[in-house]
Amino acid sequence: MKNAVVVGAGAMGHGIAELLAMAGLEVTIVDVDEEILKKAMDLIKWSLGKFVEKRRIREEDAKATMARLKTSMNLEDAVKSADLVVEAIAEEMGAKKDLFSKVDKAAPENAIIASNTSALSITEMGNATERPDKVVGMHFFNPPALMALVEVIKGDQTSDETVNTIVDLAKKMGKTPVICKKDVRGFLVNRVLALVFNEAFWNVYREEATKEEVDAAIKYKAGFPLGAFELADWIGLDVLYKVSKVMEEAYGEKAKLCPLVEKYFKEGKYGKKTGEGFYDWSVGMPRISFRLADKFDIDKIYAMAVNEAASLVYEDVATPGDIDVAIKLGLGWPSGPCELADKIGLDVALTKLKEMHAKYGEEMYKPSPLLEEYVSKGWLGRKAKRGFHEYE
Repeated sequence: MKNAVVVGAGAMGHGIAELLAMAGLEVTIVDVDEEILKKAMDLIKWSLGKFVEKRRIREEDAKATMARLKTSMNLEDAVKSADLVVEAIAEEMGAKKDLFSKVDKAAPENAIIASNTSALSITEMGNATERPDKVVGMHFFNPPALMALVEVIKGDQTSDETVNTIVDLAKKMGKTPVICKKDVRGFLVNRVLALVFNEAFWNVYREEATKEEVDAAIKYKAGFPLGAFELADWIGLDVLYKVSKVMEEAYGEKAKLCPLVEKYFKEGKYGKKTGEGFYDWSVGMPRISFRLADKFDIDKIYAMAVNEAASLVYEDVATPGDIDVAIKLGLGWPSGPCELADKIGLDVALTKLKEMHAKYGEEMYKPSPLLEEYVSKGWLGRKAKRGFHEYE
């Protein structure tokens, strides 16, 4: 693999292009806006300069990387000698399918077409081409240059050869690839995160807790880097709303969109990028007191994360080990959800889910069959020397 094309020069696109060029590939960044392309090259140069400053790479490596990068506004011309095309445009399925169809017609037969989508169907994109076996998900995390995880998603017709090629490339880029064996919406990280977000949002919507109480418990008791409302604002409530709609469409009542998110989205309060979302960002990062940490039951959050991880294992989407790696690297949690279940006890998580299901009657609280099976077998986690993982 020598020549790569990244389509879309936004925040994710230029970061992916930088990584590919650092790995030794000749890279063309394609966009419809010349100003965006110029800004992308400036940002890559700045980023490489930071790596040199921190002695992560040598100055000659930075110069060599820049020399391997070029830009183009002509998609067909750019992809005609590509071995790999990575799509990093807006999360709109129609636009992605149109792009994949165009790339398919112009790129060489051997070229792999990858999408950086965070939730949409790889299979559907593959069906817009004559090479669905060479269409794959390659989901980076923001910022790509710093985040270690790459989710590699297998569409219904993606070949093992294509998956293995992308896994090898991710390793060459210095990343940790985790394979999502089935094309499920949200893949691994966003599927678990969606259920955690929802639990946080619904608790505040039902006026059972304040956003500060929820975030304090998540940060100071669970040890997560950001609270749910902080993270939502950081991601952008416009992005979160669109992903939530995809998840709701795929999973129905289980991933029912909380009206709280829709309210802020319709008001144009997208979070950090607009200066206001759940928090007021015009004054900087929210100040959340650790004194509020005991005001919210963190076991609710744990139960939702554990249950969704159990569903992923039950559906044979990924192994417990891969799920844990993905969540720790993608979200910065101190433990993955399967490790967490083993630590607190699968029986404790199951009891909490049953308690919430009895109270609210909502589909989202229905325990995974796998979780019930493991508990019935006595696989309760560390205390039983067997849960999602085995212990000596």
